[in-house]
Amino acid sequence: MAARAGVSLGTASRVLSGSSATSPESRARVQAAAAELAYVAHGPARSLRRSRTDVLGLLVSDIRNPFFSELAHAAERDALRAGYSVLLANANEDEAQADEYLGIFASQRIDGLLLSPQGPVTPRLSALVASGMPVVLLNRHADGLDAPLFETDNEQGVGLVLDWLQRHGHRDVAYVGGPASISTGAERLAAYVAGRAEHGITTSDAFVEAGDFLPDGAAAAMTRILDRGVRPTAVFGANGPTTLGAVRALHARLGREAASAIDVISFDDLDWFDFTTPRISAVRNDAASIGRLGVRGLIDLIDGRPVESQRVAMELVDRSAA
Repeated sequence: MAARAGVSLGTASRVLSGSSATSPESRARVQAAAAELAYVAHGPARSLRRSRTDVLGLLVSDIRNPFFSELAHAAERDALRAGYSVLLANANEDEAQADEYLGIFASQRIDGLLLSPQGPVTPRLSALVASGMPVVLLNRHADGLDAPLFETDNEQGVGLVLDWLQRHGHRDVAYVGGPASISTGAERLAAYVAGRAEHGITTSDAFVEAGDFLPDGAAAAMTRILDRGVRPTAVFGANGPTTLGAVRALHARLGREAASAIDVISFDDLDWFDFTTPRISAVRNDAASIGRLGVRGLIDLIDGRPVESQRVAMELVDRSAA
């Protein structure tokens, strides 16, 4: 390319790297030669020289969950605007799969990692952090991992649900939660158990069951509650896919008419909640803000700037009057 442009190797290199220490004439000649030769920069070689790849890793819990889809979409767009590409991986709510992707990210020499953990810190994650890899946590934390966390305000969100249940006079409420090994599952359950008595809701644990944050596991959990002979007047699902599974189980076990007489409210709002009978109320997570905050926080870490954790407030979407 230098020969085609009639310049030195050093000049060609400076132009291609974006340096301003070249004349306008040299830049024009090198850029014309690059176009003629269909030049594409070799990313791995450039990253070895710069000790940076301009690539971020993003490991989400379940890409089928609309919350994480929206989060990933917002994170990718913000990263691109800041000059970073994103490698997206899906843990599928599986610790082993998440750990495998952590190994792949380490081998790809990413500049930083955006992570939604599946459970406790694994040796592979510990090694990644010990290597100096900047890490930011999204919506979930892991005990023993000291990293900035951008998350939903779980306590506030559950409080909004409890207030809604109380306003509607519900006492016999079924709570279908998530795994206690995941921080959001543990925190939402703790907030619900702590606040149910003062909101006039039964404290009988026959109405409480854990799922796996996926529809099939939630349907099985809802069925176990019904198998105990209890009949809730309302159901609270601990995330969007959990609510979907609980509704499926209600219809399968009780039939459409009886299931439709039970109010349902969800932690996480999904588009189809507008079209059920009755319509499903929800507390809405701002997944996009969490994704954007996470990217900006990670870039600050990469550049050596301090980063503070942040909780994002939730809002109630009340469809009960519609």
